[in-house]
Amino acid sequence: MKITFIRPNLYDGRSSDAMHPLCFAILKRITPSDVETEFYDERLEEIPLERKTDLVAMTVETYTARRAYQIATAYRRRGIPVVMGGYHPTFLPEEALQFADAVVVGDAEGIWPQVVEDARNGTLQRLYRQDDFPQLAGSDPDRSIFRGKRYAPLTLVQYGRGCKYNCNFCSIRAFYGNSLRQRPVSEVVAEIRRLKSRMVFLVDDNLFVDIPKAIELFEALIPLNICWSCQISIDIAQDRSLVKLMQKSGCISALIGFESLNRDNLVQMRKSWNLKYHDYQTSIRVFQEAGIMIYGTFVFGYDQDTADSFDAAVEFAIENKFYLANFNPLTPTPGADLYRELEEQRRLVFDRWWLDPEFRYGTATFHPKGMTADELTAGCLRARLKFNTYRSLFQRAFAPATNMRTPYRLGMFLLSNLISKREILRKQGHRLGSAAPLEPVEVLA
Repeated sequence: MKITFIRPNLYDGRSSDAMHPLCFAILKRITPSDVETEFYDERLEEIPLERKTDLVAMTVETYTARRAYQIATAYRRRGIPVVMGGYHPTFLPEEALQFADAVVVGDAEGIWPQVVEDARNGTLQRLYRQDDFPQLAGSDPDRSIFRGKRYAPLTLVQYGRGCKYNCNFCSIRAFYGNSLRQRPVSEVVAEIRRLKSRMVFLVDDNLFVDIPKAIELFEALIPLNICWSCQISIDIAQDRSLVKLMQKSGCISALIGFESLNRDNLVQMRKSWNLKYHDYQTSIRVFQEAGIMIYGTFVFGYDQDTADSFDAAVEFAIENKFYLANFNPLTPTPGADLYRELEEQRRLVFDRWWLDPEFRYGTATFHPKGMTADELTAGCLRARLKFNTYRSLFQRAFAPATNMRTPYRLGMFLLSNLISKREILRKQGHRLGSAAPLEPVEVLA
């Protein structure tokens, strides 16, 4: 039996900043050893649709759903069954089942071998669902599936899953519920040792769901003498000793969701804890005095945002010499409370923006209260362009404690910013998927 794993792109083109899609290395690890596997990442290469295979498996995000459905249709026309999993099919299994033979709801561990066995026997079920969340011990990814592919020189490692917070725009809690799981620290450290990578990105949505375990991890990382980055919640700044331990263990940059400079917006998005312990300036100083570069993210479209909010956020990010920053239109996604709220209020621009042929990447998907949808789209693009000017780059680079702390840091800062600058217009305004129409299963029968 042969399984073809596919990572769809936003559109049917190539990307230049792709990172390893770790989920496929996890799937490779739990696939029976007698099954032949191959993997195609559409961000890097064309998918050879005519190549013989027995089963196609795709992990689908909301932004890649339209393209995934088009790819699935092409395979199913040839009689090849398709199984989908990931966030989007988990939240909208009925939609996915219009284009796939089977959908896996939730994590794949614990149920994927059964999917493979059913496919082998020709008894593939329509829906696979786990009642419990599997433990992560022993889930060492098999990275051989990435062999021969050119990804960004950054090694992705997962320590845990889930988040202790429940922001209304985020679907992580809807996917994982209250389940907060971590791999044994010894397994994570052993994996990093084997990888022998200078730069590691810990991909957890929030590295600090369990602080005592995070401390255990940091202390174990110190002897490895690596550089690592992560995603964290800003409330960690209350504990200066913890931030210093992060730096001592090798942390050089952290992605932090500031989201908004307006307290009322933070309350509306259920993220007022951003300012629970410190104001933003104090928290920023805690990280930067420890030598940690900040990648700040902002969203716009909440009720207190106006056309003036974009420039204020950009100036804030430049003045605080952020390593990187992103300025995004608030985008309601399936599974998040925000989507249901806006749908009930009849404020959505599209019925399902991820499928609508008129939707373009970077454009507003709902009608905000403090501006028009077009103003939201234009404001976010203007903010991205302003932050990524050469003037901004040189102004932010001059940060001896962080961005230019070492020649390696400065090189990383310059390269990351040049890539970010290039990618802004590369994706903005792009159609999701290809120009081909979506054709449900019934059309193909």
